[in-house]
Amino acid sequence: MNDKDVLNEYNTATMELLRLISSLTEKQLNKKTKERGWTVAQVGEHLKKSYEVSGVLNGKVKDIQRSPYEKLSEIQRLFLNFDIKMNSPKEIIPTEEFINKEILLTELKNKIQWVNDFSKKTDLSKLCLDFEIPEYGPFTRIEWIGFNTAHTQRHIYQVKQIIRNIKL
Repeated sequence: MNDKDVLNEYNTATMELLRLISSLTEKQLNKKTKERGWTVAQVGEHLKKSYEVSGVLNGKVKDIQRSPYEKLSEIQRLFLNFDIKMNSPKEIIPTEEFINKEILLTELKNKIQWVNDFSKKTDLSKLCLDFEIPEYGPFTRIEWIGFNTAHTQRHIYQVKQIIRNIKL
């Protein structure tokens, strides 16, 4: 595994997310399913909030003595296990209000582009010190990008389920 592979996977996942959101009308994006879970728009907003890693990636860092990719397989194993239900941290729970499609897409694109631009000019092997997920400890910059990728892939699966239900 290398930075290029992780970044390609990030771009594939985020482009798929944008494609799915773009394919729906604003009404479809905000339509609740019979299960009363999140709408596609709410999933998009949740991901947009979770992409607020710029402060962490751009924050305090240090060199590490381990592989910068060490935690990626564990992250993927957890987030890509669709049999387990996860609860969102309250900071990234989406609004119950109607979500504007164009604003959502613009904000998602801007956050995705920021990560792409940042990754081209920065050492991604550094360990981020400003925030950590309690069960995992601190991530490297590339692990944070991989975390966002797996998180996005998990929600793409959810979005596809929602789309099937709202188009029935």
